[in-house]
Amino acid sequence: MNNASSTHFKVNGMHCASCELLIKEELSDVAGVKDVTVSHVTGEGTVHTDGEANKEAILAAISRAGYKAEIVGNGVMHMEVLKPMQNVVQQIKPQTIAIQTKTDEKVILSLFGMHCSSCAGVIEKNLKKVSGVADARVNFAAEKAHVSFNKQVASEDQLLKAVEKAGYKATVSDANSGALDKQKQEAHIKGLFRKFAIGLTFSAPMLYFMFFDFASWIPFRALLFPYIGILSFILATPVQFWIGAGFYKGAISGLKMRTFNMDSLIAIGTTVAYFYSFVNFMLYYAKTNSFIGLNGAKIPELYFETAAFLITFVILGKWLEAKAKGRTSEAIKKLMGLQAKTARVERNGQTIDIPLEEVVSGDIVIVRPGEKVPVDGEVLSGSSSIDESMITGESLPVEKHVGENVIGGTLNKTGSFTFLATRVGSETTLSPIIKLVEDAQGSKAPIQAVADRISAYFVPAVILVAIGTFVIWYFLLGATLSFALMAFTAVIVIACPCALGLATPTAIMVGTGKGAEHGILVKGGEPLEAACKVNTIIFDKTGTITKGKPEVTDIEVVGDVPAEAALQIVASLEKQSEHPLAEAIYSYANERGVTLSEVNDFQAIPGYGVEGIVNGVHYYFGKPKLASERLGLNLIAGGRIETLEGQGKTVMVLSTKTHVLGFVGVADTVKETSKEAIAMLLKRHINVYMITGDNERTARAIASQVGITNILAEVLPEDKAAEVKKLQQEGRKVAMVGDGINDAPALAQADLGIAMGSGTDVAMETGGIVIIKNDLRDVVHAIELSKETMSKIKQNMFFALFYNVIGIPVAARVFVTFGLVLKPELAGLAMALSSISVVGNSLLLRQFAPNRRNYISTFAPAVMAVVFTFMFIQFANISSSMAKEETAMAAAQTVENAQTKAVSTVPTGVEVRLITEKSGQASLVYFVNKNAPGIFDKDIPLDAFDHTIKIAGVVYEPIYVGYSEAQTLIQKGVFSKEGDLVKDFLGKNVIIAKVLPQTNSVLDEFYYIGKK
Repeated sequence: MNNASSTHFKVNGMHCASCELLIKEELSDVAGVKDVTVSHVTGEGTVHTDGEANKEAILAAISRAGYKAEIVGNGVMHMEVLKPMQNVVQQIKPQTIAIQTKTDEKVILSLFGMHCSSCAGVIEKNLKKVSGVADARVNFAAEKAHVSFNKQVASEDQLLKAVEKAGYKATVSDANSGALDKQKQEAHIKGLFRKFAIGLTFSAPMLYFMFFDFASWIPFRALLFPYIGILSFILATPVQFWIGAGFYKGAISGLKMRTFNMDSLIAIGTTVAYFYSFVNFMLYYAKTNSFIGLNGAKIPELYFETAAFLITFVILGKWLEAKAKGRTSEAIKKLMGLQAKTARVERNGQTIDIPLEEVVSGDIVIVRPGEKVPVDGEVLSGSSSIDESMITGESLPVEKHVGENVIGGTLNKTGSFTFLATRVGSETTLSPIIKLVEDAQGSKAPIQAVADRISAYFVPAVILVAIGTFVIWYFLLGATLSFALMAFTAVIVIACPCALGLATPTAIMVGTGKGAEHGILVKGGEPLEAACKVNTIIFDKTGTITKGKPEVTDIEVVGDVPAEAALQIVASLEKQSEHPLAEAIYSYANERGVTLSEVNDFQAIPGYGVEGIVNGVHYYFGKPKLASERLGLNLIAGGRIETLEGQGKTVMVLSTKTHVLGFVGVADTVKETSKEAIAMLLKRHINVYMITGDNERTARAIASQVGITNILAEVLPEDKAAEVKKLQQEGRKVAMVGDGINDAPALAQADLGIAMGSGTDVAMETGGIVIIKNDLRDVVHAIELSKETMSKIKQNMFFALFYNVIGIPVAARVFVTFGLVLKPELAGLAMALSSISVVGNSLLLRQFAPNRRNYISTFAPAVMAVVFTFMFIQFANISSSMAKEETAMAAAQTVENAQTKAVSTVPTGVEVRLITEKSGQASLVYFVNKNAPGIFDKDIPLDAFDHTIKIAGVVYEPIYVGYSEAQTLIQKGVFSKEGDLVKDFLGKNVIIAKVLPQTNSVLDEFYYIGKK
């Protein structure tokens, strides 16, 4: 009877309940499984089985679901991506590196209507909710979504509907969508400019109206002053509900998803300003029965221009941002520009020009001087020199003759030739490079998670801060309703997280694009970030440090075996092998016309060599330790072997089971740039190791040529990953650089895998960075690019948070006592400038060049911080000046209106004057000349101003104070009761003779003094 058991495992890559369901379904089909529990929250699961669990079957089932896993607990077992290493050389396939079932599908969606990183988060969240979606990454800067899904569970239509449900639009991006994306981007930029132009057209008159508050001499002031309210209402309404409609749509979509975004903030801020003004406008009409200011005055407490300017400035910022973002994807445009648009082909005996998309494999293509090679192929006739610098980085043209390959996108320089199209469309050399760069630009660096977490909580926090600002000002500090609402609106607007959302993706887009221009293909944000943390690099020897094209240098035999016979045997054996050394021996024999023999029972011995039967004799050929360790033979030529190995040559021994027959010396020369690259790395204090299967002496000879002192020699292919892991366990961040199949596990194990472009598909699939030009100096350049890009990301995040940190308190009017006030419309402009500064800072990466200090990029952020801070403070100063002027003009206008009304109540010849005190307070003064207002006959005697009082040498004149003004002065502590003495009041020293009785008229606002 079998005992029940439980197997606990960890899974990488789960995101949602759909992931759990996929894994459960696959595990449920495993024999003996009774129950399965999986949690995407913890990333763990448990399988309950009858009897002993088949761990390999469990891991295989999770693999079929499209995920990586490891068994934890007793007998920890890691899921192997590759087949057992004993068979790796012969059996490994490129597609086995990535765990991807036949049902896996990846699609790129072009998105429409995003405004900020919160929008990206909403779309990403909705896509991950679709059953069958394994991963979804939305790039706000690129306006793309990269989605991995199970095509048997989900469909592209479901993905598009999920985006639509979130309140946005999407289309599937394909190989031909580059032009459409460009058109979309251009249309988006034009649309934003059109909106800005319309918004500015409606807002400009209100800007003109604002100047009326600062100067009375402005033309048409007197004529238009009473009409400002109705005109502002008419002009602001279309801006609010037509130009600003997109903000309302975005806010509503956010509410449906139970989240807030930038649109929410703009919609709330402008709505508050607009409807507060609208309510006051309607109340004024209800009170006066007029939409026009009475007595030539402006209707007070209207802020229609604030809402209109705010929307207009935000649209301006979005337009500038869109133009800047368009420049971040120029690398893709350049790569796509390398592709020919048409091809000249021979069909049915005729030569015709057809679009590039219509070229098929097998077409005969004609290329003339100065034209681009349209697709990959093989030269059939003619010859030419071709500029392949866009792929290889080599500046010199390459001669091409019959039988040689040509690459699509390269430039034909001199001659004409025809070639057979072999790889077209997505199969060409250039197409996967473009796709790789596109994928990289749509990826997320781990540091992006910080920005995402901040954004998720930032907007709700801002709304709470804005509400708190209003409550404190209005209810606790007793500010006016308009003051508190404007502070609320300014906080809402200044804190939009657009800059934070742009910080990472714009830098990654420019950085990966710039890398592609220099032959460094970075596969995404994760390897880009990992590269800047690397402090140890392991280089494979063959094909990485060396050219990987060894040549036979020595053939020596032992006993009576002729050298030619020995060469025939080893060449026959090595013809069956794919090792670079085998190819060198086979080519050497071929050049000398050696006839090869048939080999039976051939078998590769990983890490040692090969064996097989030739002419009835069982031979072994490989490393010396194959003969010494596996066969137990005495290497009588050991002294000679040591000499050759000391020269950096690889020695291979030919033997039978009982005798050593001879040995072959093979040398692989070091690349011209390897020594320089190693020196550059050591100068940057990066530890450098060389790993090889060669013996210690040969390895040291090669290492000494390039300046490497840390050597890992005689390492079997299956042990390379273990050597990487040892260094990682010491706390090092390790990069592995290799080019072969046997490097793939080590590339996968390392913190960063760097594959040489001349290597196998497996190595390039596993590497996070691909060096196209096969130049080790580009490893250094990749690290430099990574560090500069990550520096830009950190600078951008600083900029984004810096503006909010200094902006929110100013917007909340915390520093109002220091004269710093930020009006909402200028807060909107400041917010837009913060986004522009982030994109602009990312664009400085375009100046990156290998081995050159990017001084502009280094010092520009400091300059930008100073400039934008200065601009921000200036916005606050302008706002403060505007606030002061508006307050003063409002007070003056109130008094002026009162003066106008009072004229009809005073006798002819009485002077009513507006006097401005040192504090800026304007006051109405009624100069009495024996003719006080009749209502005060009993309160102001005829001789009231004929006498003065002298106290301590100071002369005080009597003053009578209207009821309303008296209450204000008492509240301010100017005086407390009749008879109090007040110095320097209205330019005089006065005694409060009397507080006049209340009349409920404008007379309550006057000061009454004698005219002398």
